[in-house]
Amino acid sequence: MAVDYAVIVVYLAGMLAMGWWGMRRARSKSEFLVAGRRLGPAMYSGTMAAIVLGGASTIGGVGLGYQYGLSGAWMVFTIGLGLLALSVFFSARIARLKVYTVSEMLDLRYGGRAGVISGVVMWAYTLMLAVTSTIAYATIFDVLLDMDRTVAIVLGGTIVVAYSTLGGMWSITLTDMVQFVVKTIGVLLLLLPIAVVKAGGFAEMRAKLPTEYFDPLGIGGETIFTYVLIYTFGMLIGQDIWQRVFTARSDRTAKWGGTVAGTYCLVYALAGAVIGTAAKVLYPDLAAADDAFATIVKDELPVGVRGLVLAAALAAVMSTSSGALIACATVANNDIWARLRGSTRARADDHDEVRGNRVFILLMGIAVIVTAVALNNVVEALTVAYNLLVGGLLVPILGGLLWKRGTVQGALASVVTGSLAVISLMAAYGILADEPVYYGLLTSLAAYVVVSLATRPTDAAVLEVWRERLAGREASETASSPVPAPR
Repeated sequence: MAVDYAVIVVYLAGMLAMGWWGMRRARSKSEFLVAGRRLGPAMYSGTMAAIVLGGASTIGGVGLGYQYGLSGAWMVFTIGLGLLALSVFFSARIARLKVYTVSEMLDLRYGGRAGVISGVVMWAYTLMLAVTSTIAYATIFDVLLDMDRTVAIVLGGTIVVAYSTLGGMWSITLTDMVQFVVKTIGVLLLLLPIAVVKAGGFAEMRAKLPTEYFDPLGIGGETIFTYVLIYTFGMLIGQDIWQRVFTARSDRTAKWGGTVAGTYCLVYALAGAVIGTAAKVLYPDLAAADDAFATIVKDELPVGVRGLVLAAALAAVMSTSSGALIACATVANNDIWARLRGSTRARADDHDEVRGNRVFILLMGIAVIVTAVALNNVVEALTVAYNLLVGGLLVPILGGLLWKRGTVQGALASVVTGSLAVISLMAAYGILADEPVYYGLLTSLAAYVVVSLATRPTDAAVLEVWRERLAGREASETASSPVPAPR
């Protein structure tokens, strides 16, 4: 496997080199956190697709295909649907707000008092999302080097933390673009056709597998509904996704570039399910469905190609991990730490801003690696992340965008009651149960509507500033700070 090792080493070295190059460009807060809001359509589409298609979409998507057949595409398919919905209906307005975090958007919409609590919930989501991606390094490096799980997590995590800390969003954007190309070649152009041919073609796959493997709804209607609720809606409100929207050069770029990325996700979803179905023909008795990706890569691909496909798997994991990491650090620094010490407005020294955010990426990166080493179950960690995100933040965010009668009191009540309901129901029913997100979301919606109607409407001056920003008529970076609370 010397050739495969060489491919991986070159790929990892390239990631670090791009981190160093990105450090030379990231000289202001805007450059460091949102790549100067300067990405054009091609780079925006590639990096957006890269961040949403991580280890769960690649290794997990193939595993679902192995377990359920073509209907295993639904998890990644709902991610693509969410990205399409975000791009078509919301991304242009989000890009025009010129903020850095979701919590800043809530402060702008509701009057400056919703940020800390929503920031804590968003921080928990981004932290757990980064952890799940970091855990996935163990699977890939085990195939490559038969490496100890802890060493694999530390090695992969350290590389991501290094290039993210050095160059911030510029480094992550450059590495994500490379990762997008590597994933496209490795998974779509190489692994997919090779897996189908090795399995004997579609006719042979149909002959050897039960008919339900080719039923588009075979995974079950309730499961599909849960995927839509968690992943489609989760794509609409996650800090990791919004922070990429903020990098777009224009609202048109955000809309159409995101639409291309969402369509790519739909194709990627089907490819993963087909690869998993082919693996079921070749290896009908694997101990775990998630072993399907690693097994077919290790046993069926030729030397060199195998290294490239494993690099594609690393690319999938690293893109999501780095995006979640910078989102986690941005929320921790700008929405929690700065507010707790009473400094919500941008400081005058851009260099200090970059240095502060760089320190937070390093600290959050260490926390992610330590947490990943301590946890084993990727699915449970990912479920906790999305349950908190959807149950706690979906209603006040979409309510703020769609319903002008929503108030800051309603938003705070929604965040608190929804989050507490999700946590208590996960304790009662189990982390993987459907009830926490179902009832948590209903609780959050009820609290938002009832409390908003029972309290005074949002101050007219606050709403006027909000409308101006949504229309793109307030574009200066200094205006991105939350407006003061109404008297």
